[in-house]
Amino acid sequence: MFGKRPDGRRLRTVEPMQLITGVIMKKRYDSMNMYEDTFNCDAWDTYIKEKEAEGIKMGYMHIFIAGAVRMLAKWPRLNRFVMNGKIYARPKIWVSFTIHPELHIDCPDTTIKLCFEGTETILEIADKINEAIRKETVLRTEENDTDKMARFFTAIPSCILNVIASILMWMDRHNMLPKAIIDFSPFHTSFYITNLKSLGINHVFHHTCEFGTNGLFFAMGKEKEVPVAHKGEVSVEKHMGFSLVSDERFCDGLYYALALREFRKIMKNPKVLETPLEEKVEDVE
Repeated sequence: MFGKRPDGRRLRTVEPMQLITGVIMKKRYDSMNMYEDTFNCDAWDTYIKEKEAEGIKMGYMHIFIAGAVRMLAKWPRLNRFVMNGKIYARPKIWVSFTIHPELHIDCPDTTIKLCFEGTETILEIADKINEAIRKETVLRTEENDTDKMARFFTAIPSCILNVIASILMWMDRHNMLPKAIIDFSPFHTSFYITNLKSLGINHVFHHTCEFGTNGLFFAMGKEKEVPVAHKGEVSVEKHMGFSLVSDERFCDGLYYALALREFRKIMKNPKVLETPLEEKVEDVE
């Protein structure tokens, strides 16, 4: 309304139905879709062991994030967001996640937000994740900017905080929110991911938030052995469940289905992600 956004450009040539959907469904919870599936972990385990032998720290979350980044780079409509009934395309891919330095209830968590071009290899993405986690655990001497912002707001009396939150959300809707807040905010992101596998529990359908621009929320669950039938024979395989809660306003179901189909294909062999993407696909004008 009052200018360009620092985190996206407004799209003016999207399909009419998408524009109408963004006007009719004003809230993310109006347009929330929930999807769940599983991945066979055999190739992941083999790949992780290979990288460990090379001295590279690699885990399920590294593979998952690298695959999701590649999916968004090749299917750019998933990297859109809706604000005030208008559809925007992000210039880069932002990923947010929360970590617990220690797994006990008195240990405060911290949020990490990373930015990717979309052409990176899985090794580059894993290195960036590992460095960020190391900075927030082993090398941590003070709170990061996101945690400082959260602590600042929570120190304000609730009656005043409610007013401030309403003002910030109004500013966000009208493209007036300062870039500094958008940069620090984990809710202004391409996708948020929670790794419930690390806690030993199944995935959940995690909500998205009205504040910010996040329209994709992934949840990884614990792996388990499942019976799988193939050509009349049943075998037991190790699978990890995951879920995706998505905003359907910025692209249709067919596009989601085709993108997730390629995501599954990529996840069958993480090694393909060691080849950089020559050029990410650009969204429409």
